[in-house]
Amino acid sequence: MFRNPFRRRVEASRHGSRRIGLARARKVIGPASLLRIAQKRASPAPVFSPLNAPPRYSAAVAVSPDEARSLALSLPEAVELDHHGRPSFRVGGRIFATLWNERRMNVMLDEGGILTAVETAPDACEKVWWGRRLAAVGVTLLRAERDFLSELLSDAWEQKALKRLISS
Repeated sequence: MFRNPFRRRVEASRHGSRRIGLARARKVIGPASLLRIAQKRASPAPVFSPLNAPPRYSAAVAVSPDEARSLALSLPEAVELDHHGRPSFRVGGRIFATLWNERRMNVMLDEGGILTAVETAPDACEKVWWGRRLAAVGVTLLRAERDFLSELLSDAWEQKALKRLISS
């Protein structure tokens, strides 16, 4: 009976043999690419050192998460509620900011406000997209000034607050 010479290779690859996989890789992508793949696999995990540490910012510039929280809650009728496991700040049931993590706060402004904030402080602000919609400005708390964040929060609060709150 005729035996297919490739049958053994197919069976071995079905059972997870890496040797067959690398042999096929040599044929398909060549030895130079295979060397790069092997180097990537062998490279150790990145090590934290002073050379690759994030830049430090002065205490005068950095805003702590507690300060950001107090700035948001200092606005009239602002409350803090949970939003999918993250603190959100609302007025009249509408979210105007979320504390995304210890380093970042998302402030819900209109598109013009987002673009202005990013142009004003490109090192501290970035655009946050929700699908195809520009939804918020992400503020890096370590790089943001307290007055700047306060201004962004008050603008977002004005956009979400009821008219009766704004007039008072």
